[in-house]
Amino acid sequence: MSALLPGLRQKYAVDMVIANGENAAGGAGLTWPIAQELFQSGVDVLTSGNHIWDQKEIIPYLDKEAPILRPLNYPPGVPGQGFLTYNGVAVINLMGRVFMGNLDCPFRAAEGLLKSDEDLPSVIVVDFHGEATSEKMALGWYLDGQVSAVVGTHTHVGTVDARILPQGTAYITDVGMVGPRDSVIGNQREAVINRFLTQMPSRFPVADGPVVFNAVLLEVAENTGRATDIHRVDEKME
Repeated sequence: MSALLPGLRQKYAVDMVIANGENAAGGAGLTWPIAQELFQSGVDVLTSGNHIWDQKEIIPYLDKEAPILRPLNYPPGVPGQGFLTYNGVAVINLMGRVFMGNLDCPFRAAEGLLKSDEDLPSVIVVDFHGEATSEKMALGWYLDGQVSAVVGTHTHVGTVDARILPQGTAYITDVGMVGPRDSVIGNQREAVINRFLTQMPSRFPVADGPVVFNAVLLEVAENTGRATDIHRVDEKME
């Protein structure tokens, strides 16, 4: 991230960088030193998902002023926040329920926030962390015209369906990952293949080799909050 992001910010004149950091700590969770490293590399806001609790040391920081989100649709009383406003942009983190976990409804959680008394800006970006493409697409259509973008994360496999929906919401099913290219969603190939062959539990070390940087570039009209462009930015580093 630190090797590529500063140059990409300059190349594309980026105003704000949102990154999902839930697997930054060796593929499992996020630590505070790693979060600081990501911020120093040029990330402005960190979102997350189901692995946000893997590293317990990060939990106390979720209730502080650090721009780190956990999914909004966790039950009340869970540490952290599910949305924040940074430099005039609201960032909302949601998590899917299909193949994921027994959380509150992400559709109703988003609707509740958007219809609440919160003074949200016109530009609103949603990170929807989910497994099922159908659930992600459904939320994109559900929020079309209400938010600036619905960006899918979690599968580590980027999709090619970036588009602007009819009411002005940018959408993509999954951004992909920043991680080793010659891997199985970031993990060593041999370990994953062995799990499929034997069905025996085992650890999945992070793979080595060339790194891919998957991202999308969003352009949004600040006065209306409507997206005007979304396209993939995919880089490789040997």
